[in-house]
Amino acid sequence: MAVKIRLSRVGRKKKPIYRIVVADSRSPRDGKVIESIGRYGPQEEPSLIEIDEAKVRDWLAKGAQPTGTVSRLLANKGISG
Repeated sequence: MAVKIRLSRVGRKKKPIYRIVVADSRSPRDGKVIESIGRYGPQEEPSLIEIDEAKVRDWLAKGAQPTGTVSRLLANKGISG
């Protein structure tokens, strides 16, 4: 099973909030997730980025691959991914 760390959209129309989740790469964007490890609010000033670093490091050690956007968010928080 290929596991990805990616964004899952929540919130209402034109006011997105994203959860940073660990999910099977074959599941849909807002489908079943394995674990929620943070959240990202792009429309707040400054952008809200909350990440549980211990969980992220654990999943990266297990072989989970972050998507491009999540990689940039992790780099912004100082977590190598």
